[in-house]
Amino acid sequence: MAILEATKALPCSNKPNLNAITYKEIFPLIKKNRLWFGPSIHSGDREFGVPKDYPLHASGYRIDDDGNKFIRVKGVRWFTNLDYQERHEDLILYNPYSPESYPKYDNYDAINVDKTKEIPMDYKGAMGVPITFLDKYNPEQFEILNSNHLRNNENVPYKSHGLIKDKEGSIDGKPKYVRILIKNKRL
Repeated sequence: MAILEATKALPCSNKPNLNAITYKEIFPLIKKNRLWFGPSIHSGDREFGVPKDYPLHASGYRIDDDGNKFIRVKGVRWFTNLDYQERHEDLILYNPYSPESYPKYDNYDAINVDKTKEIPMDYKGAMGVPITFLDKYNPEQFEILNSNHLRNNENVPYKSHGLIKDKEGSIDGKPKYVRILIKNKRL
């Protein structure tokens, strides 16, 4: 019931945006392995039919030969608590860790990984990965960590959602987009 109640808080809850994972009500459910992305939408770019009087302000849209309007929405995901086999498949890791390729955050004891496919195969510590990592997340292979436990100093604000966000998630003073902290359970 908690999952249902939390998803009611989502705007447009039947087609939540990828960024909904950053909500303080949603991310704890993902971290506790009680909510995850469904199996059918990975790219996040989906087309939806809209009424003929709907204004076309989306970045991508089309009108078919019959005058039907369609808009393309980015970042769409299906959130669920229904299990499926694909979410238990290991992410194959190829890249070896090197400090030059994986810089540390200014305010967190973790390295940055810019793309999920670049997660190092041999790094035992905390890693900040893009939120799209959840498309490949296998709870048997990775643990989702709370960024508050990895702050380098008390001046870094406590984040109720436990993600690296805002200017505190920077490297050499340059902010990164929202990151999820993970650790490889198998190392």
